[in-house]
Amino acid sequence: MTSQHGGRLGSQRPVLRSVPPRASSAGAEAIEQAEAAGLILDEWQELAVDDILGEAEDGSWAAMETGVIAPRQNGKGGIIEATELCGLFVLGEQLILHSAHEFKTAQEAFQRVLALVTNTDDLRKKVKKITQAHGEEGIQLLSGQRLRFVARSGGSGRGFSADRIILDEAYALTADQMAALLPTLSARPNPQVNYYSTPPKEAAAFLCELRKRGKNGSPGLVYLDWGADLNMASPTLAESIADRDLWYRTNPALGIRISETFVQKELDALPPEEFARERLGVWPAAAGGSVIDPEQWGRLADLDSGIDGAMALSVDITPSRDYASVAAYGVRADGLGHMEIVEHLPGTDWVIRRLVALRDRWKPVAIALDVKGPAGSLLVELEKHGFRKPEDPESPKFGDLLILTSAEVAASCGQMIDAVTQATLRHIDQPQLNTAVAGAKTRPLGEAWGWGRKVSGIDISPLVAGSHARFAWEARAHLVTDAEYDVLESIF
Repeated sequence: MTSQHGGRLGSQRPVLRSVPPRASSAGAEAIEQAEAAGLILDEWQELAVDDILGEAEDGSWAAMETGVIAPRQNGKGGIIEATELCGLFVLGEQLILHSAHEFKTAQEAFQRVLALVTNTDDLRKKVKKITQAHGEEGIQLLSGQRLRFVARSGGSGRGFSADRIILDEAYALTADQMAALLPTLSARPNPQVNYYSTPPKEAAAFLCELRKRGKNGSPGLVYLDWGADLNMASPTLAESIADRDLWYRTNPALGIRISETFVQKELDALPPEEFARERLGVWPAAAGGSVIDPEQWGRLADLDSGIDGAMALSVDITPSRDYASVAAYGVRADGLGHMEIVEHLPGTDWVIRRLVALRDRWKPVAIALDVKGPAGSLLVELEKHGFRKPEDPESPKFGDLLILTSAEVAASCGQMIDAVTQATLRHIDQPQLNTAVAGAKTRPLGEAWGWGRKVSGIDISPLVAGSHARFAWEARAHLVTDAEYDVLESIF
């Protein structure tokens, strides 16, 4: 999108928009009232105001809850101010509570609204009282209607009966604070609570549940989210966040009140995770799911999938050594990858025998082993059974071991996440692999990431083995000779 001056503008439509059915909206009145007070909204702000103030057939709000999630300094405050002015001067709301995590934020919001009111003759004439005492900031009209500004705490809002609750900086909301605030709506005939925020740092934050409901299209919720669809735990995060097209998709005010030059300075100064959250609106890795999106993983299931040609194998063992997995990876006739768990059984005493049988039957291009992980204990026994490292790394033979370095372990994790995101592999919907994918988390590994066996809290050995097998195939399949391929084709 371009501005009237020809410059590029950020996307005026959110990445995720969930709006329940409505019969009408008070949005146009709110936008008109804001303009009369000197507040000219951007297109995206007008969209948000119109969605928030959507009305059902009976005139009540179409949604009791609304959420606007966007990176910092884009102008969420303009949306808040427009709805507050409309609530006070158009809709007749008796009490509007505006709360923020830090009181200085609430004070700043109060000063902005106060300036809009006092600088507009028609609005100023309707004001009875302005309170600026610390902690008591607010505006009261001659009609008795009030707009109060408070900092959040376990007791904020108790004793009030509000028509509208504005929850700015909602990333810091706690269950106790919501328990204090939400009952204030119960006695009002047509209440609404409005959440405004950037994403939280923790996947367990109260706001993450709102996001889940927004993604599921909750009927009582308006949800607008400009956040980038990136994985905070991805090893390629630092590369992804440098994409300027992504900056424009996630910052509606880029080109209006935010410049590319400033965003570049933020990128240079901030750690990747902080830049991703604050400027691109990226959510915590486990918010609403695992590191790998289970829905995306489910779409990659193909019960008829199979390898057409060479394969690689890998083995992984749980830290408690109560289970082990052997995985295979290769490529299908259509060029997509195929991942499959060959075995997933209790204990480890069966692993060597099974690998010998698989090697002799299928002649894999490589058998990957992370010797620094639990499966490293197998190396000596594997060597006794004729498994070896290639004499010439550039001319490996079928059945040779691929001893993974820490960097390669990290690369296998990142490449697996990318393959799922880019839909370049398929699987046969095996429960043990599905469970591992659904619960997998990552752990720091140098400057990158590896699968976190312990932090995941479940058996993710099928996923670890599958990731390593995929890396082994990518590293070795192109190095075997044509003669060896002929041998393999005769076996298949």
